[in-house]
Amino acid sequence: MKRKRTNGLSCERARAFPIERALAKLGHFPTRSTGKEAWFLSPFRPEAQASFKLSKKLNRWYDHGAGKGGNVIDLVCLINKCSVKETLDFLNTGQTSFSFQQQPIFKKKENDTKIQITKVKELSHFALEDYLKSRNIGPRTALKYITEVHYRLKDKSYFAIGLKNDSGGWELRNKYVKNSCSPKDVTHIKNGHTKLIVTEGMFDLLSILEVSENIESEHDFLVLNSTAFVQKAMRIIEGYTSTLLYLDNDLNGKQTTHNLIGHCKKCEDRSTLYKGFKDINE
Repeated sequence: MKRKRTNGLSCERARAFPIERALAKLGHFPTRSTGKEAWFLSPFRPEAQASFKLSKKLNRWYDHGAGKGGNVIDLVCLINKCSVKETLDFLNTGQTSFSFQQQPIFKKKENDTKIQITKVKELSHFALEDYLKSRNIGPRTALKYITEVHYRLKDKSYFAIGLKNDSGGWELRNKYVKNSCSPKDVTHIKNGHTKLIVTEGMFDLLSILEVSENIESEHDFLVLNSTAFVQKAMRIIEGYTSTLLYLDNDLNGKQTTHNLIGHCKKCEDRSTLYKGFKDINE
């Protein structure tokens, strides 16, 4: 009798799943990386110096702080505190093929994929104002830090609300797309205070400003724009007497909060204020 074919992922094939990709799915990114290895902040505990090593060649990991290591299945089981079956389901989610070998890379012309900023102006387009309204952000709040950005991508013109980062790049949002213009970086808004508020994205910041009218008179702001900048955030918060963390209530946000509090005891988790919701804007 023929065995019934399933779409499930076997343990043998799952072990070939790149650990670096699995960690990215879980919201963990390397602090440094070479062609042979990568180092991460431990996903099991807060730490300031990366002690979690990944061998890309062997596709194996080792946590020097915990003195243990293994394959990708072991890792996901430990991080998610789940069964092997649940881990296989997790690794299989979003995969269109069971081949985990790196696919050939075809070079594209830089202008095909690079966002080109064509105009930056004060927010005035009705479509962007409507978008902000749909997110419960008033124009008076948005005008403080948000601008209207026009750009070209793949020979087409677009416009979006934009938040500029510390390296001159942009986070771009409208009703239909979520983009960013290189270089990617955090946005550190310095109002000259000793207290800091940290958010993941621009709408988290705008939401706080919308409901707390006088908060700028006491706080500086740090928008991560990506939790991959957690180490940069660690360096920045060291210069403040207190830091309030308004990060997302998902696995990635919780881990980032955990890492920041572990690094600096002056940090306070405020995500309980919006418990049951993904983020403060929601």
